[in-house]
Amino acid sequence: MRILLCRNSGLILRVILLTLILAGCKKETPSSQVLQTEVLVVGGGASGVSAALQAARSGSQVILVEETPWLGGMLTAAGVSATDGNHRLPSGIWGEFREMLYTYYGGADSVETGWVSNTLFEPHIGNRIWNQLLTAESNIRIINGYRPVSVTKDSEQVTGVWFSNEQSDSLKIAAAITIEATELGDVLALADAPYLAGQDARALTVEEQAPQQATDIIQDLTFAMILQEYPEDQTIEEPPGYDPAEFNCACKELCDDPDFEVVDCATMMQYARLPNNKYMINWPIHGNDYYLNSLEMTPEARAMAYQEAKMQSWRFLYHLQTKGGFSNLGIAQGEFSTEDGLPFIPYHRESRRLQGVDFLTLNHLQNPYAYDLYRDAIAVGDYPLDHHHGKNLSAAKEEFPSIPSFSIPYGCLVPQTIDGLIVAEKSISVSHLANGATRLQPCVILIGQAAGAAAAICINQNLQPRDLDIRILQQQMLDAGCWLMPFIDMVPEDSIFFQAVQKVGLTGLMKGTGVPFKWANQTWFYADSLFYLSDLLNAYQAMDHQEIIKPEVDYHLSRLEFMMLIWGHKGAPKAEASLPFKDLSSDPALIYAFENGWLLPWEGEENFQPYTPITRKEAAFVINKALRPFEQL
Repeated sequence: MRILLCRNSGLILRVILLTLILAGCKKETPSSQVLQTEVLVVGGGASGVSAALQAARSGSQVILVEETPWLGGMLTAAGVSATDGNHRLPSGIWGEFREMLYTYYGGADSVETGWVSNTLFEPHIGNRIWNQLLTAESNIRIINGYRPVSVTKDSEQVTGVWFSNEQSDSLKIAAAITIEATELGDVLALADAPYLAGQDARALTVEEQAPQQATDIIQDLTFAMILQEYPEDQTIEEPPGYDPAEFNCACKELCDDPDFEVVDCATMMQYARLPNNKYMINWPIHGNDYYLNSLEMTPEARAMAYQEAKMQSWRFLYHLQTKGGFSNLGIAQGEFSTEDGLPFIPYHRESRRLQGVDFLTLNHLQNPYAYDLYRDAIAVGDYPLDHHHGKNLSAAKEEFPSIPSFSIPYGCLVPQTIDGLIVAEKSISVSHLANGATRLQPCVILIGQAAGAAAAICINQNLQPRDLDIRILQQQMLDAGCWLMPFIDMVPEDSIFFQAVQKVGLTGLMKGTGVPFKWANQTWFYADSLFYLSDLLNAYQAMDHQEIIKPEVDYHLSRLEFMMLIWGHKGAPKAEASLPFKDLSSDPALIYAFENGWLLPWEGEENFQPYTPITRKEAAFVINKALRPFEQL
């Protein structure tokens, strides 16, 4: 570029230089700065990134503040880059993130490298993908290196957050809606929002499996390690406090109890093998889990306590190197930009938990249709109840029954009394036991996406989160390719039927069947099964809130019979149309169905085949079109 000099050229050059310097410091935040935005996301973890992304895509101005240099939280900054759950429910932004992993590594098979998960990746690649997704949105501003220190409120409404960094620079961000997406629910405490922490008492949750008395014990955390193999010996110095007995029976060859069931050491190392021959060590069986409740600690006290958690992992690494024969395995160089090569943060399995408008418990997960919370669903999960309490023997004993896949209601994200705040990450309103299923990465990503969508709706309609119309939020989530009911046999790509099935499911007119299944629980709609007269009567009963006389003889309905019954239920309205059916061109029910678009699933009315039995997904389409339960219930 040629610059034409003039009498004020020195001044012009200084202005240009200053402009370039300021432009190059877009992510830098000067001390005592005050910013304003529509949506503030506090925490750039698994839910924070998706919340910011969805809010921005919905048209809101967003600022995301993350304490660490990375985005992605437990997926990346904590190094737990083996996703748990939702493999058959690649919903919304979770599915988008997974597709980008597939593209980078070369397909689904390329990320099925360990046996604990179907999707494993290097943490730095996950961080790169999240940065690509967020920086592609012009109305997202990312600020790293700041942690929340106080919350500003107007009466009971959160209006903003004060932050500080290691240099004691202060930053205030005012926002119409703040999304709590920190790892430990710190904004809940700063906002004086009522919350729970630890094991809940049975009297509170009415869970048979909960202890009689509450405790302050949360799940163990872990400082994961990313290892790789080197040609030379990588054995570290013996860490302080090392005792081989602590790791006895971590794997078969290192176990002196022949009756203890554990995999062999080679299989253990394949547990979370990542692409490019790296190994993520997050081993729960006499491994590197560590008990620490840091919820109410100061940031300085947390940092000191985390050093002990790190030492647990160093001791386990030393044990693997010296006793397990893995002396050539060492910390993967360049994975994290930390001095010791360990992740930026530990893997927190549990945080503070909001006392929200809805409180999801184990009872809801076991028997969703015994309650109404499924009607307000905004996210899905399929992971079983998985708790880590091995490093705290004083934890009240817990039993974990099987559950089907599940939905999370919007009310779990909304405080009971405080306005201007939506809660995401692991701090939603669930019981301690239920947290064992809702805390996993894909589920948390979806919680964040719903929080971002809800925030944008509140901005657009000038609402508080608890006043939001749930159907508007659910429609946006459906349009974003999200499952709200976890029906694994209906995918968003089946655009004709998917939303109809989801909507009749959300209103209870047609129900799915839950199937607890190992580490990937299921709920089936049985979309291609036949639809019976009793099914239709049950739908009428749910729609009209009236008892229906059950038929003495049940039978599956043909398409024509079904149309005639629906038409009759609507009062046999008259219509006029020209039908392509030779023998049925004068049937009033079909004329009305044709005029009102009930026949769309058959891709052309000439293929209607009136005497063919109607399937459940076809019936869902017509019920959704004809009765419009989603808009009315």
